[in-house]
Amino acid sequence: MIKYNLSCKKCKLTFDSWFASSKEYDKLKNKKLINCHMCGSLRVDKNLMAPKLINKSSSFKDEKKKFYKYQKIKKTINEYQKFIKTNFEYVGENFAYEARSIHYNNKKRNKGIYGKASKKDLKDLKEEGIDTQLIPWVENEYN
Repeated sequence: MIKYNLSCKKCKLTFDSWFASSKEYDKLKNKKLINCHMCGSLRVDKNLMAPKLINKSSSFKDEKKKFYKYQKIKKTINEYQKFIKTNFEYVGENFAYEARSIHYNNKKRNKGIYGKASKKDLKDLKEEGIDTQLIPWVENEYN
């Protein structure tokens, strides 16, 4: 992947765009598929750019920090999932139905529920005054 700084000759807008390679940029330019997202002009050219030099040791440290941050987030999500699995009842694809049953029919349960719902179901539940929460869920052999 390569990032170019582009400028529109018509409206003078400058913006960045990613391409698979410099050859891919040339191919798209020749086919007149690169245009300004502001005015639509095809008069878009690459600007002069300086390469970004990366110090290998700082790059490694940055990658290491990202890795540990990712691991920490994954650990937190796994802890939430363990808590939910222990303290709530899984209702699977019936989440919206079960949530409505609890809300409208005062259906009593020993535990709260969790399960799967579409974005539309969650929106509908919210409009009906039924409070739900969306949480990230990671499925893997370590959960």
